[in-house]
Amino acid sequence: MPSMKTFNRLALPVALALGLSACATPFKADVSRFAVPLPAPAGQTFAVVAEDPKLAGGLEFANYANAVAAELTELGYTKAASPETADMLVRFDYRVDGGRERVRTDPGVGAGFGPWGRWGGWGGWGGGWGGGWGFGFNDPFLGGPNVRSYTIYTSGVDVKIDRRADGQRLFEGKAEAVSRSNRLPRLVPNLVDALFTGFPGNSGETVRITIRDDSEKTVRAVD
Repeated sequence: MPSMKTFNRLALPVALALGLSACATPFKADVSRFAVPLPAPAGQTFAVVAEDPKLAGGLEFANYANAVAAELTELGYTKAASPETADMLVRFDYRVDGGRERVRTDPGVGAGFGPWGRWGGWGGWGGGWGGGWGFGFNDPFLGGPNVRSYTIYTSGVDVKIDRRADGQRLFEGKAEAVSRSNRLPRLVPNLVDALFTGFPGNSGETVRITIRDDSEKTVRAVD
């Protein structure tokens, strides 16, 4: 039987490979959009404002608002000097919830090497390496199931576009994602990117946007 030191030497490259594969997980968001015919971009100005007055003037909000402005600028719209002079007001909001626990059970023996199965024995080594599971346990002798617990978070952004002159609503859209991160600086730019993929989209349709690390995107309808 190999020593624990030998086992650790064998396990480390596998652990690193699993960790790298976890980091490469694509970002997925469900996007719903409703729109009336939008004015042609040429000559149209916009200003991004906070839907929640408590966010107005904050540095964090300004950072995310710049991501929204960049998307609209790329579409051909022009950023106004102030909301009072803009043709369109872009009302923006973002959020992430407090998280909820998810439990996953996998078979034990036969999934990995020897009695450890999926590297999950001895307090869940496999759980920690295989993508950051919060807890794992597998009886290495009885071959019991490998139970892993981790926290998932739901995040989202909302964008509403109104014509400033008469207040007519031109566009409503939201993007939501379920992930194991609650870090808004990482989540919000991806959500904004997803929301503006194929903008303005088909009114009333919900699509799933998948964004890979190489920025390649795929779009499919959600039933």
